[in-house]
Amino acid sequence: MTATPEATEATPTIVLVGHGMVGQRFLEALAERGLTATHRVVVLCEEPRPAYDRVALTSYFSGKTPEDLSMTDMEFITTHGIELRVGDPAVFVDREAREVTARSGEVFSYDTLVLATGSYPFVPPVPGKDAEGCFVYRTIEDLLAIEEYAKSKAKVGAVVGGGLLGLEAAGALKGLGLTSHIVEFAPRLMPVQVDDGGGAALLRTIEEMGLSVHTGVGTQEILVDAEGAVTGMKLSDGSELAADMVVFSAGVRPRDQLARDCGLTVGERGGITVDEQCRTVADPHVFAIGECALAADGRVYGLVAPGYEQAETAAATIASDEASFTGADLSTKLKLLGVDVASFGDAHGTAEDCLDVVYSDSRAGLYKKLVIGRDGTLLGGILVGDAEAYGTLKAFTGSVPPVSPESLVLPAGAGESVQLGPSALPDEAIVCSCHNVSKGTIRGAVTDHQCTTVPEVKKCTKAGTGCGSCVKVLGQLVNAELEASGVEVDKGLCGCFGQTREELYEIVHALRITSYQDLLDRHGREEARGGDGCEVCKPAVGSIIASLAPTIGASGYVLDGEQAALQDTNDHFLANLQKNGSYSVVPRIPGGEIAPEKLIVIGEIARDFGLYTKITGGQRIDMFGARVEQLPLIWARLVDAGFESGHAYGKSLRTVKSCVGQTWCRYGVQDSVKMAIDLELRYRGLRSPHKLKSAVSGCQRECAEAQSKDFGVIATANGWNLYVGGNGGATPRHADLLAQDLSDAELVRLIDRFLMFYIRTADRLERTSTWLERIPGGLDHVRDVVVHDSLGICDELEQLMRAHVAHYRDEWAETVNDPEKLSRFVSFVNAPDTPDPVVAFVPERDQMKPDLPLLSIGMRPAADVLEGSAQR
Repeated sequence: MTATPEATEATPTIVLVGHGMVGQRFLEALAERGLTATHRVVVLCEEPRPAYDRVALTSYFSGKTPEDLSMTDMEFITTHGIELRVGDPAVFVDREAREVTARSGEVFSYDTLVLATGSYPFVPPVPGKDAEGCFVYRTIEDLLAIEEYAKSKAKVGAVVGGGLLGLEAAGALKGLGLTSHIVEFAPRLMPVQVDDGGGAALLRTIEEMGLSVHTGVGTQEILVDAEGAVTGMKLSDGSELAADMVVFSAGVRPRDQLARDCGLTVGERGGITVDEQCRTVADPHVFAIGECALAADGRVYGLVAPGYEQAETAAATIASDEASFTGADLSTKLKLLGVDVASFGDAHGTAEDCLDVVYSDSRAGLYKKLVIGRDGTLLGGILVGDAEAYGTLKAFTGSVPPVSPESLVLPAGAGESVQLGPSALPDEAIVCSCHNVSKGTIRGAVTDHQCTTVPEVKKCTKAGTGCGSCVKVLGQLVNAELEASGVEVDKGLCGCFGQTREELYEIVHALRITSYQDLLDRHGREEARGGDGCEVCKPAVGSIIASLAPTIGASGYVLDGEQAALQDTNDHFLANLQKNGSYSVVPRIPGGEIAPEKLIVIGEIARDFGLYTKITGGQRIDMFGARVEQLPLIWARLVDAGFESGHAYGKSLRTVKSCVGQTWCRYGVQDSVKMAIDLELRYRGLRSPHKLKSAVSGCQRECAEAQSKDFGVIATANGWNLYVGGNGGATPRHADLLAQDLSDAELVRLIDRFLMFYIRTADRLERTSTWLERIPGGLDHVRDVVVHDSLGICDELEQLMRAHVAHYRDEWAETVNDPEKLSRFVSFVNAPDTPDPVVAFVPERDQMKPDLPLLSIGMRPAADVLEGSAQR
């Protein structure tokens, strides 16, 4: 317990005015430096409650109580002898006498005064702004008032401001049952954090949630009735918007009136002017931190992370330690209305000669932009809809990533995407911007301070205790360090399940569980039961159920019932999402063999729908550029001609390549084409942890490249050799010989066993190459199980494969014959006959390509755009 000094005339006194998040961090910094033991500390707090998490304010409408939001441990306050006076703000400062007068009338002498008065909401000076039904969105008391009014007097709400808090306010009104509108003067939402592309992706997603957005217009007047209550708004374009409630969230201004009144220097646009030590330039005994301070770099920071840095700088200076605040990282990651939005570094590309690398999918509401220097340095970026990589990308800012920037913005499954883990970061990389904590410090918390959990590392380093955006990377680093130290860590699939994918497979199989929700409610983590799950476990469990469907009595059709809601984007539409929001269609061509009549059908379809065609590396023909509403029309013609889905979109078998074999080739010793066709037709539609590729070569010359496949077959004079665990792509791996000189029947039996054992034991999104290296015992163990039946499960594995083969159904044919399923294939739910105007193309080499490149460096004039996805 910290000893606190008895207040005497000789005891130096620190008076803190304001007790928000930054004020609380200042108190913690004082305690860490032992100043609470040598100083009297008085806190004058205006609000009726101690510091709370204003960043998470909107979570109040999701069930959190004001107590849940509190950041103040009263034991901390008591232990350190801090005199906390809530509801009693400072009203006057006499700098000459060094005294502060509180609203209660009590006067406090100070040796050091710290102003952390924060900011106040800006309300545009429009007529009617003070009418009944007008609110601001800043404090818990504001939220309580909004909630009460919405429940009794309002049905339609309008939010003035489309920034961070504005979007949260609109979501809160919608959650209260109000029809919600957002009015933003700028031409896009969140104009400070995102660019036009990010704003467009955000706009579409928010509008799909049922909120109405009005950008590029300002509020001119609040309309009221005879009793003075809000009835609507008059906008700058002359239109009127009916509303019963108006919430102003149009930004904030530094709360510096107390400083102005006592003669401290303030900036032209507000903010108490301070130096690099956060001392006011007019008085060395007064400090200012947080949103009320105009920092030495001429900026007022409205984010919590810079405020924390200022709090620590002020505390260090008071303790006579060297510290300075010269500027801060403005990176932010938020979840607004359920949408991930993040920006970091030079997000708008203001640096000279910088380049943009962009991935955009307007239909899915995804937008990712990286700003790259000429030398390859990552300068910044914007992420909308998927901010999974935020923590890692932010930590790489200012350095050259170890992989190409293109691979960092591609989604999993599209091209050669790369997911860089925290292990790739150097020790000096800053993981937590709020508290300036490096990767090396986090590793040291585990190795030197014996921290074994994320909460312990948080307590030790403060990493993850600010905005929380680094918590995922923090957890990955902690687990990696623990594993390196030989400590057992939680291997659960995600936050919803404590079991691995392999364990969940066994549960589903043994208990014949056919529903994701049933699995979650019965076997999920206690806190996840009854919930909706997450984007990690839903597709993983969906794949498990699909692979076991015939055995457990579930539907194997991925768009049936609950299964449809579990699928990733590609499976959701049974086609591969491409650069500009269009889709590609890849019919199955078993073994690469195709009759001229079928070639003509593909050509006619590509011509009639204006599709780009290309021969794939898997000996198929890929047709690019189909709009979502065109997919069933294309499938119907393909199915009528005898084609079926090639499953290019799924985590399943893709292709079985072949050479021409002994039928045509003078070196061939077996019929490789027939074998490839037989294998592809046997394993088509088999759902697995990751995609599966195969090939059959008719001789040792290996023209089909079978040894770079998940399972590859090479003919010998005595039969077939089977290779497993190969991989091409970014991390090539040569396949290993599993068995040799097999007959046709022996080959098929071993492949059946191998594939079902892989599906049973692999992790989520784990290729056979990675699985073979990870699984205990490696190839030898797999050979013992699959060839020698060491576990006694081969009969079961073969039975599972027989069930799959017997119950296979073509997903395209199932869909085109089901009117209910066809209803999902539209660009706009509320306008099913309207094509997506974003899907447009430009000509190239007698075909076409997307108008909006997947990876663009700069922007190209759009004069040569071809509208739609058909060049008829």
